[in-house]
Amino acid sequence: MGFAWQPLEFVGITGLLILCLATLVECLLLYFGTRLHAARDLGKLLNLGDANPVHIELTNHSRLGCVIELFDELPYQFQLRNFRMALRLAPGENRKLRYDLRPTARGEYHFGYLNAITSTRIGLCARRIQLCSPEMIPVFPSVIQMKKYELLAFARISNFEGIKKVRRIGHSYEFEQIKAYSTGDDIRSINWKATARRHNLMVNQYEDERSQQVYTIIDKSRNMHMPFNGLSLLDYSVNTSLVISNIALHKHDKTGLITFSHRIGTTLPAERNHSQLKKILQALYHEKPQPFEADYDLLYRAVKNVISSRSLVFLYLNFESPYALDRALPVLRKINHLHLLVVMIFENTELIDYSRKEAEYVSDIYAQTIALKLVNEKKQIVSRLRKHGIQTILSRPEDLSINTVNKYLELKAKGLI
Repeated sequence: MGFAWQPLEFVGITGLLILCLATLVECLLLYFGTRLHAARDLGKLLNLGDANPVHIELTNHSRLGCVIELFDELPYQFQLRNFRMALRLAPGENRKLRYDLRPTARGEYHFGYLNAITSTRIGLCARRIQLCSPEMIPVFPSVIQMKKYELLAFARISNFEGIKKVRRIGHSYEFEQIKAYSTGDDIRSINWKATARRHNLMVNQYEDERSQQVYTIIDKSRNMHMPFNGLSLLDYSVNTSLVISNIALHKHDKTGLITFSHRIGTTLPAERNHSQLKKILQALYHEKPQPFEADYDLLYRAVKNVISSRSLVFLYLNFESPYALDRALPVLRKINHLHLLVVMIFENTELIDYSRKEAEYVSDIYAQTIALKLVNEKKQIVSRLRKHGIQTILSRPEDLSINTVNKYLELKAKGLI
């Protein structure tokens, strides 16, 4: 506008000089007067399928207040491209931040730099400061779930839905001690010889049988690739295997692990020592899905070779059609004859939800009818297994750990293992 009115040219030049000077001053303040320090705490590992907290401690060591935008270089597995946190830091202020990450695959996760885009209240320019050096952290099967279900399983009273105490039918025959009779003791346990010696009623006290073998067998074939809520069926089985192994060890039982697909994967014989749970955790961490059909004849030979005595066997698999069951049923009956077999089958929760939706078009009616047919076929598969004497649980993927723990406690309480 200085071409139209000469005095405005001086105003424009003056404003431009002030703007340049202010920008220069802010650049000097940002590059020579700003000192930030950050520490990122990821823990030793991340837990598969759980919300893992990430803590960031940010400190402003300069005498200048800062406006900061934080951009963390997250691992590519999360596929998060718009992650940012905005905050203001006064001179000398220390701020603790937190955000949660939910990994859905096991393996190594590489975190990059923590980038801080800093500026002053002037806001004419900004400086990028790279904080926190890159680091790698592994994602293991969920230790959080393992500890949670351990606490619930051993609690005397639990109000958590799905965890329940089961009345014991009869008692085991592992002798513990002789004690004085008290009201409520089983009169069938009276020790008459000790009673004659003491001239007082004495009873034998028994404890739960220990050092029994509990095996977890996981199918890694292509039937277990199906994802639900971000996790595959194999990942749900891996988390549950860690949970039940931990509880069995605390119940003084021996635990082992077998994985298979078109060939046998991991085979850990059942043991009860301090390092067994660590071995199982490491083995489950390295398990990978296989794009092949499961070989159940090979599984039977592995069970015969690895499991020496009668054991409780949890078998995690997925049948989507009666034809798949026909191929595996003879082998499952043989394993059930040798051991106490519990087959864990997954519900297709998405098909169930879709079949219950209200149809809007005629095509929806046909699609929902097919979905309902598939749901009923899964129930028929469970019914056929139970008719052959095989204990079977049809579980939603998210309820797998609860149902497995309940079944283990029930079988222990009934003295079937």
